[in-house]
Amino acid sequence: MKYSILILMLSVATFFQAQKAKPTKSSGALKFTVTQITRSEIKYANEDLFVFEFINKSKKDAVIQNVQTSCGCTTADKPTKPIKPGKKGQISVSYDTRRVGEFTKTITVTSNVGEPVVLTIKGKVLPEKN
Repeated sequence: MKYSILILMLSVATFFQAQKAKPTKSSGALKFTVTQITRSEIKYANEDLFVFEFINKSKKDAVIQNVQTSCGCTTADKPTKPIKPGKKGQISVSYDTRRVGEFTKTITVTSNVGEPVVLTIKGKVLPEKN
């Protein structure tokens, strides 16, 4: 009986530990103001962008080498010029809002100044009004 209770308690503890949100790991070289943007209600065919701002905290120019989206319904624009130390930059993300319903998409940002950073956009696109 003691072992059954112990196993049950460990199972419950493991379950709750697995439910915690894990922050995005970053080297800190590119410090993003937020790594996730959520919009609860997005109008159909809306062209608003999800904009992620960051500061280059490294001691050298930051070059955004690649911005990879998780699917073809999401596109991202990266800075074309190096970001000087202490200066700001941004990644602009667009989602195809002709796809009705909830979505969660990730964008992986790779630079020359640190580990890749994963950004997330979430939302719900409302049906088209007739």
